[in-house]
Amino acid sequence: MNLDDLADLAAKYRNEAQEPEIEVRVCMAASCQSSGAVPVLDALRAGCGDKPEGNCKVKGVGCMGLCSAGPLIAVAPPAAPLEEAVIYRDVTAEDAPEILASAFPGSTPVERLRCPTDMPFFSRQHKIVLENAGIVDPNSFRGYVMAGGYAAMVQALSEMPPQDVINEVTTSGLRGRGGGGYPTGLKWSTVAKMPAGQKYVICNADEGDPGAFMDRAILESDPHRVLEGMAIAAYAIGANKGYVYVRAEYPLAVERLKTAIRKAKRAGFLGNHICETQFNFDVEIRLGAGAFVCGEETALMASVEGGRGQPRPRPPYPAEYGLWGSPTLINNVETYANIAPIITNGGAWLAGIGTEKSKGTKVFALAGTIVNTGLIEVDMGTRLRDIIFDIGGGIPNGKGFKAVQTGGPSGGCVPEAHLDLPVDYDSLKTLGTMMGSGGMIVMDETSNMVDVARFFMEFCMDESCGKCIPCRTGTQQMHGLLDKIARTEASRTDLELLEELCEVVQATSLCGLGQTAPNPVLSTLRYFRQEYEQQLG
Repeated sequence: MNLDDLADLAAKYRNEAQEPEIEVRVCMAASCQSSGAVPVLDALRAGCGDKPEGNCKVKGVGCMGLCSAGPLIAVAPPAAPLEEAVIYRDVTAEDAPEILASAFPGSTPVERLRCPTDMPFFSRQHKIVLENAGIVDPNSFRGYVMAGGYAAMVQALSEMPPQDVINEVTTSGLRGRGGGGYPTGLKWSTVAKMPAGQKYVICNADEGDPGAFMDRAILESDPHRVLEGMAIAAYAIGANKGYVYVRAEYPLAVERLKTAIRKAKRAGFLGNHICETQFNFDVEIRLGAGAFVCGEETALMASVEGGRGQPRPRPPYPAEYGLWGSPTLINNVETYANIAPIITNGGAWLAGIGTEKSKGTKVFALAGTIVNTGLIEVDMGTRLRDIIFDIGGGIPNGKGFKAVQTGGPSGGCVPEAHLDLPVDYDSLKTLGTMMGSGGMIVMDETSNMVDVARFFMEFCMDESCGKCIPCRTGTQQMHGLLDKIARTEASRTDLELLEELCEVVQATSLCGLGQTAPNPVLSTLRYFRQEYEQQLG
């Protein structure tokens, strides 16, 4: 199969689908389903067939981003982007007749439910990873192909030697979106240079940061995009087997991923002789039990192999000695979701977006005390202030901003004085925090920063696998000291001991969990030390 053949297939699907005049898209991501999207979808489908004045189609789609306003509905011509749609928020099943009556050209939108698409939450975003979210039915293989899906994979298989694929990824400057920020092209090149034989591709979807839901939303909204990225990676490095390691707490993402794998394999886009070539690639799902440490790549591989999820010393790195001792490529969900547009548009295209050392866009999950809770995608280098106060809508209930936690338990808290800093891998490190996988938890003026540090330390203490002493006992001792400070029973000597413990655990822990566990403590001590001192006994 070549690109012309794929275009013919997409045209065939469009003809068979008999595209309607209007699409009524209902967000069926987990957030909207929890707000009552299922009865809304049922009511709209029941009413759409009775409309005599036009041809409409009601379909479930992925995340539209503004999770705090669900259930969300977008009314638009087929394939139109969200900014060209009429979006309704907080919809109930009782609103279905009124929405359907206003769906066709010449009708008046339902203003009481309308969510303006020119608001900064929508207009300030730049969607690459999320370009299909809220538009394509995540359960539809045909819908993904009609939206241009799998064109990048066909292009790579039919027109590009594996090294050319790696060269484009390297040129793009894409860095791993799982938190470490390691250059993706360099990682791929390293695995590709290993001797021919059994190699593996792993997608790390073990998203464990509190308040983070980027990977979950991508898998729920556009699973084929991730599979396509994995297949291109496998072709580039010479692998024929892939695994998606996803936590079992994401049942909707798992269900849609299973459906996508089954349909892609049935259509010949996964499995043997993909697209009538000599390339073979199978994908399986491995469910994680929710251990935070399994987000670390060596612990993840141990779990995939059927063992206990515990890290091992590195080197050797997975690129050389990974799954079952074979060279293994591990990237996270968002990294793979960037691959197809890089192949389609060229690496230089992505390299023209973002900052000098952080290319492309980044997906963030906005949570905490912020008006617009939800999922966003912005250019690397966007200021924290723009993300929180412009796109995020600021702090609700007239309260003041205090800090934003980036990078989850591995990151730190950023105060208002540094909100004009551009968000990229290197700038955040100067503040004692990190980008991580993309979680942002916003805190208002009522937050107690000692309690914040204690919360994250309790999380790390509970999630420690216990393999190394610095993490196993150090996190417990740090949590005990934080608890003592919170009860106003600690002395200045205890505060000094806490700082010393942070440095020891950071320097001597085996894996990233322990090495970064002190970050929330160190960052809150750096910027909010007075709160610690005020609570000393």
